[in-house]
Amino acid sequence: MGIVSINDALRLAQEADLDLVEVAPTARPPVCKLMDYGKFKYESALKARESRKNQAQTIIKEIKLRPKIDPHDYGTKKSHVERFLRQGDKVKVTIMFRGREQSRPELGFRLLQRLAGDVEELGFVESQPRQDGRNMIMVIGPHRRKSEARAERATRDAHHGERAGSRSRAASAAAPDANAGEPPAETGEAAETTDATAAEEVRAQPQPATAARSGPARVAAASKASARS
Repeated sequence: MGIVSINDALRLAQEADLDLVEVAPTARPPVCKLMDYGKFKYESALKARESRKNQAQTIIKEIKLRPKIDPHDYGTKKSHVERFLRQGDKVKVTIMFRGREQSRPELGFRLLQRLAGDVEELGFVESQPRQDGRNMIMVIGPHRRKSEARAERATRDAHHGERAGSRSRAASAAAPDANAGEPPAETGEAAETTDATAAEEVRAQPQPATAARSGPARVAAASKASARS
């Protein structure tokens, strides 16, 4: 629009239902812009949120050792350092000296050099060992970025999920074949019901009358009846 007065700029903003925003206050003359300021702030917040989401935050993990550490404890500490480096995090290794150990700093230096050599495939020495009071500190950085480690972990989790789903489907498909030779439960129950019904019918039938007596027995009974009369 060129150079206009403030009153004209405000009138134009009011007519367009927009805001008059000063974007370059140090310029001569100052530069202003007609815009929807609320929408501008919302879009700026969205862009800042997306940039923070895609930005990988570097985390420094700390591992503390003693100059005369046990071999088993050293292996455990080294596995922790390897896990941190695989995740894309930096590792701060601290050697703690106590008592007379402060007069032997070479013990801590050799231990740090040994640890750096054991994990050189996963990380590199970013900060060389240095004495800090009673402690000796060294920082090891990972070879790959945290975003790469996160993407690889997500891919591995997805692969494990697919394998678990395949095993579940295979087990579901094999279940009907395993039960194919067994008779259905309804058949056994129907047979038991039929047997019970037959038994009830047998008990309900009237018992046959006693068979007629034979001839001699009938004559004897008639004689006894005549005698009583």
